[in-house]
Amino acid sequence: MPPINRQHRREKTVPQAVHQVRDYLEANYTENPSLSQLSMLTHISPFHLSRIFCDAVGLPPHLYLTHVRISRAKKLLDQGMAIAQVAQAVGFANQSHLNRHFKRVMRITPKQYQNSKNVQDYSR
Repeated sequence: MPPINRQHRREKTVPQAVHQVRDYLEANYTENPSLSQLSMLTHISPFHLSRIFCDAVGLPPHLYLTHVRISRAKKLLDQGMAIAQVAQAVGFANQSHLNRHFKRVMRITPKQYQNSKNVQDYSR
């Protein structure tokens, strides 16, 4: 009997509403949708949506949105964009807001991230 691929099984059972919310958050990461707005999008109660999203993705919708923003911020920082501009471009309120969330997720500040990328570029 072949081993069960839990990730594959999990993807098959992820409700359509979770896919809708993920797609919406990835496409509209500069916005700040409330859980109520997301629930209207999916026609599921906010509590139930939060529960099934967290079960499927491992994060509640608002933290997933933060991770999407951080991912987009990293790409812009890699391109050499100024941190304040990156913060605005990806939907954070200001540079401080980006710094706080970036450091929590990445364990380094955006400036340290940019500097580490510059060091790697010079070492090639």
